Amino acid sequence: MKKIVIAIDGPAGAGKSTIGKQLAKRLDVPYFSTGALYRALAVKCINLNVDATLPQTAQMIADSTNLEIKYHGQTQSVFLDGKDVSNDIYRDEVSEVASKISVHPVIRQKLVDIQRHLADTQSIIMDGRDIGSVVLPKADFKFYLDADVKIRAERRHKELLEKGQNVSYDVVLDEMIERDKRDKGRETSPLIVCEDAYVVDCSNLNIEQVVDKFIEIIKEKKQWFFG
Repeated sequence: MKKIVIAIDGPAGAGKSTIGKQLAKRLDVPYFSTGALYRALAVKCINLNVDATLPQTAQMIADSTNLEIKYHGQTQSVFLDGKDVSNDIYRDEVSEVASKISVHPVIRQKLVDIQRHLADTQSIIMDGRDIGSVVLPKADFKFYLDADVKIRAERRHKELLEKGQNVSYDVVLDEMIERDKRDKGRETSPLIVCEDAYVVDCSNLNIEQVVDKFIEIIKEKKQWFFG
């Protein structure tokens, strides 16, 4: 059986999900968004109107929440306490809450178990901020997708404007810098570059160029996968 496990880490706005999905299509391998799990928990925090920064909130969410991942072909659906929240998790206010709830060890451990089970049973492409370092340390390939924070902020600002949201670039940049600081500075599972990771800077690359670079690296080490 041809099985391959690929981990993609990197800061917010680097394009991990976009690249992960396109790579999955090219390799015909399921794509799993770990961020979707954290976002689902953030949705619950928002719905309950609780403070995601509090340890007691994290414990309550971890103890009372049932998360399920289901696939329809390569399309991933996230079920929160039995309800499909795949569309809700990408609301703009969810992203900030997800970043806050993700710092709690009890939350990260709950989701690590789900992620590892998937990788043990099938080929998978996962993206996040601690996939190669913590979740899947034995992944066949670890990629760190990076880009200059100003470029990441420009991309995010453009997305928000296209959605009709009138927000300034400076605000987006400040939020991006703060999120980087939080992700890299947290005590539990901080965002790091693994020693055995392939670092790909996409500041001046388009989506197709990044995916091509990933596949070139994979072919060099796992040519048999393409046979």
